[in-house]
Amino acid sequence: MTKADMVNSIAAAAGITKKAAAASLEAVVDLVTGELKKGNSVTITGFGTFRVSNRAARTGVNPRNPSEKIKIPAMKIPAFKAGKALKDAVR
Repeated sequence: MTKADMVNSIAAAAGITKKAAAASLEAVVDLVTGELKKGNSVTITGFGTFRVSNRAARTGVNPRNPSEKIKIPAMKIPAFKAGKALKDAVR
């Protein structure tokens, strides 16, 4: 499902225009992104939790030259943990 498909589905389900649905979806994405940038987590009850996870520094292999080792720095990455209701719906 693409973002455009999501906008169409939201508009149909909520009985609003596609423009309003697109603005709503964009607002939710911006909100989640902003909170993750601050280091906070976002929990949507019944759906799941978006959080920031720390990935430790490690040594990797250069794919162009497999004998060359490269250092991969530590970084923060977004993570999602599905909630119970979402897990049950998918099962």
